[in-house]
Amino acid sequence: MLLQEDHGGVKPTTDTFRAAMRHLPGNVAVVTVGTGSERSGLVVTSAVSLAADPPLVMVCVNRSSSSWPLFHRFGHFGVNSLAAHQQDIAQRFSGRHGCKGSERYVNAEWTTLSTGAPLLVDATVSLDCTLEEMIDRATHSIIIGRVNAIRVNEDQGALIYWHGGYRTLQR
Repeated sequence: MLLQEDHGGVKPTTDTFRAAMRHLPGNVAVVTVGTGSERSGLVVTSAVSLAADPPLVMVCVNRSSSSWPLFHRFGHFGVNSLAAHQQDIAQRFSGRHGCKGSERYVNAEWTTLSTGAPLLVDATVSLDCTLEEMIDRATHSIIIGRVNAIRVNEDQGALIYWHGGYRTLQR
């Protein structure tokens, strides 16, 4: 539990910062990168719009992630905002149960659009992106992508992450 020292708060440490961030609900997105047997991906709660003109998104990826080197190699990626019923996909892409690389793609239907990045057919929103820039800060890279194509499934709910667990929002 995060404690407040009078009205000034507490000095941020790694633990108090993580505890505070658990109070911010985040969209659960699977970021996909690579093709064929060289596919990988990860779960993020940091996928956000950066600009509308031109359409840009950004995600934050830990540089120790097995997916991180693939961004430079392939130059494109997908951002798939998960639907309310897709917690199992989030768990696979978070590395639970030892799933790695292309194993994370099993038991789901995937497609591609203009760049060839894998996109989840029944995600709430899928964005097909070209890598614009990677900015390193601390342990992570801020990955900026230009959105080339968009898929939207209007009737899907959303999967969010809050207080250490998955939650659903229904439309």
